[in-house]
Amino acid sequence: VQLQASGGGLVQPGGSLRLSCAASGFTFGDYAVGWFRQAPGKKREGVSCISTANGPTWYDDSVKGRFTISRDRAKNIVYLQMNSLKPEDTAVYYCASDYTAAMCYAGEYEYWGQGTQVTVSS
Repeated sequence: VQLQASGGGLVQPGGSLRLSCAASGFTFGDYAVGWFRQAPGKKREGVSCISTANGPTWYDDSVKGRFTISRDRAKNIVYLQMNSLKPEDTAVYYCASDYTAAMCYAGEYEYWGQGTQVTVSS
């Protein structure tokens, strides 16, 4: 089971990025998938999660209306489209997956990707 996160980078405030989380070794669609982020000196926090079978999604209040999580089942990839980015969105973003996770809480997720840096700055 491997997860590969990509798509991070440097973007100006108000800009957009799309993060990708590619899975190998298992069928992503059978698992809950979450995006988490960790800024320097802060705890890892849930950003957005999607349950199995394109079920319910969850977003942290700080990203509602700006971020969208989605699946591409054919490619075994989960995306996080991030629009209207703010400096406070700067962090390392991680994708994670778990067969039974019911909440967007890091402690519930077993499999983790390596993280991708997102920096929002002018």
